[in-house]
Amino acid sequence: MKILITGAAGFIGFHLAKRFAAGGAEVFGIDNLNDYYSVQLKKDRLRVLEKETNFRFEPIDLADGESLEEIFKAFGFTHVVNLAAQAGVRYSLLNPKSYINSNIVGFANLLECCRHHAVEHLVYASSSSVYGLNTAMPFSVHDNVDHPVSLYAASKKSNELMAHTYSYLYKLPTTGLRFFTVYGPWGRPDMALYLFTKAICEGKPINVFNHGKMRRDFTYIDDIVEGVYRVVHRIPEPNPLWDGNNPDPGSSPAPYKLYNIGNNNTVELERFITVLEDALGQKAIRNYMDLQPGDVPATYANVDDLIRDVGFKPSTTIEEGIEHFITWYKDYYRN
Repeated sequence: MKILITGAAGFIGFHLAKRFAAGGAEVFGIDNLNDYYSVQLKKDRLRVLEKETNFRFEPIDLADGESLEEIFKAFGFTHVVNLAAQAGVRYSLLNPKSYINSNIVGFANLLECCRHHAVEHLVYASSSSVYGLNTAMPFSVHDNVDHPVSLYAASKKSNELMAHTYSYLYKLPTTGLRFFTVYGPWGRPDMALYLFTKAICEGKPINVFNHGKMRRDFTYIDDIVEGVYRVVHRIPEPNPLWDGNNPDPGSSPAPYKLYNIGNNNTVELERFITVLEDALGQKAIRNYMDLQPGDVPATYANVDDLIRDVGFKPSTTIEEGIEHFITWYKDYYRN
């Protein structure tokens, strides 16, 4: 297997590249190393990856179609996992153009390269954000998701539509993965767990949105990586029962599939903070705030398809996951 992992200096990309390299795959990572959050953290992740003899990295932006084409020509990838994206719901309200350039233009470039270079399977990150105004719980890939509430979510829904088009027209096998609130060691500093831990350790207040009533399907990074790893090895087949009179959004007559990867367990934010306080041995100073624009009050993943097709269900509890994060955080910052 020669696998291209985009966003390899990012949180999920770093862990996935480590897993594939350790398993013997030839791994090529790219990342534009943008400054949305700490570039040093990204470089530190890469330093860990560069210890793997079968890992190679180049600083390439997906929006640079020519450079992307050159590496596809040179290396002949069999599989591609796209984890490169401009992330963050709230930031999409401030800098919408960055989401178009990275998540739309960049993804289109990647699809074209996969199409022209006979890639066996393209797996790409979508997001639980695509469920938008949906309220039926748990969220299912077989539900319609046409009402996003942020440009970030809309860009991820666009990726799913673009991928389907290439699966249908060019028989390119594609699988989209809707991730649910990923956390763990080497995580993103803009995510709640990282922000809360830093603030609590420094004796500063934390912003608790929706007055602590927000509910999230928190999913530990190792569970995400295991799910992605298994999906990469399962090339999607057309669904012979797909019916245009009653179209299933989660499958297709083309080689196209969608999966949720979540813990299948929704947790109230207040509970999450309490577990973090217990792990740190410190109390948080809470600054309760209203639900923010672009946010949804709850997420909860139906993972029945993931269990059926790849035999895996995320199972790490928040108590375990938060403990692992705190251990890493204190070591990384030498607290």
